[in-house]
Amino acid sequence: MIGRESLSLLSRNHDFRRFVAGQFVTNAGDSLYTVAVLWLVYELSGSTTLTGITSAILLLPWLLQILAGPVVDRLPLRSLLVGSQLVQGVVVLVLPLAAVTGQTSVGVVFAVVPVLTLATLVMAPMQATLVPRLVADGRLSRANAVLATVTLGLDMVFDALGGAVVALFGTTTLFLVDAGTFGLAGLLFARIGIPPADSDRSEATSDAAPGTATDTSTVADAETRTERSLVSVLDSYRADLRVGIDALRGSVFVELVGLTALANLATGVTLAVLPAVGASLGGPLFYGLLLGALGVGRLVGSVLAPRLEAVPYGRVALVGNLLTAVSWLAAVVAPSPTLTVLLFGLAWVPPGVNGVLTATLNQTVFPSDLLARVSSVKGTASGATLPLGSLVGGVVAETLGTTTTMALAAGGFGLAGVAVLLRVRLRRLPSVAEADAAAFEVTLPPSPEE
Repeated sequence: MIGRESLSLLSRNHDFRRFVAGQFVTNAGDSLYTVAVLWLVYELSGSTTLTGITSAILLLPWLLQILAGPVVDRLPLRSLLVGSQLVQGVVVLVLPLAAVTGQTSVGVVFAVVPVLTLATLVMAPMQATLVPRLVADGRLSRANAVLATVTLGLDMVFDALGGAVVALFGTTTLFLVDAGTFGLAGLLFARIGIPPADSDRSEATSDAAPGTATDTSTVADAETRTERSLVSVLDSYRADLRVGIDALRGSVFVELVGLTALANLATGVTLAVLPAVGASLGGPLFYGLLLGALGVGRLVGSVLAPRLEAVPYGRVALVGNLLTAVSWLAAVVAPSPTLTVLLFGLAWVPPGVNGVLTATLNQTVFPSDLLARVSSVKGTASGATLPLGSLVGGVVAETLGTTTTMALAAGGFGLAGVAVLLRVRLRRLPSVAEADAAAFEVTLPPSPEE
């Protein structure tokens, strides 16, 4: 499903290829432990409230990205990438150890999950700031589509596979496999040569011909220049954060973040009750299939996204949100489990499109040295509703049932679509291909030379 241009990008750009491979493998780990942890909590407790609490903890990186963005902009990227993988690989082994010793409980899961969650904090702002360093400007949309295709394709496979492994072999086996994926991802990330933030992205350095090695001395010098003591990083944190907030203040991105927050609220509600929905349809295998359908839909959307670069972004947002709401409601009332899975997958195609286009917008509008901060501020503001949705969804499902809760969740996307329809400012947004700071009413801070 990756086109010729994408294959060319992967074959010529060694460092980007290593990053894609590492993302592929680490997302495998994320998918596996998310499936296993949520199912294990529901199996042990039978409570959607406790499942919602667990889902909320797993989703905390969306809320806490604001803490990670300035750190990612200041500290060596390779060290952060590798370290986050090693921590997750070691910590996840606590769960199979607890199973072997007969100590498995919801309490043990609640002790392990926050550590795993904190270790993933750097990944969202990391991708935002690293891709423009590895890929030339004209290929950003294609690079984001490649990443989304690979990682979302992996989500699709491993979410479904995770449900099958739990059904056949239990959660202990799945956690052991999971630990291995994090170790492999760490090895892949360790081999990436990362240019400094002020390198010329239009040059061929990022898209070097096969066999052209990255100048390791230049990379080493660049990382030496970016390394700072922890005290220095903390001292500059507030100033860095303010720069990211100021870059967004008054821009159209503020309203777009609000739309994403509505959609994320619905997503959080759904993730909390999905184990119960899967159980009602037939068990952990159907839970995996629902998560797999979610991944399929997002994967298809990510593949379609580059073809929609020339379509006005306001139109994409309007049609996409309404299509998701309608498909989601249809899945809830579908008369068979198979149709439920298919319609639920269709509902996730527009979010897949939007994810790629939004990433490209960020990287096009904002300079590379601001991307991690801007991305983390946006991610925190819009993602705060993800864990909130899971908490609310778990409690509401205990009272109203999973079917009604799922139907209510579709309203988040419906409201986002209506908001675009009513707001002329949003409805008339230009295409990603025509995007610039002025079109999205962004006021950038002056460069240090000015």
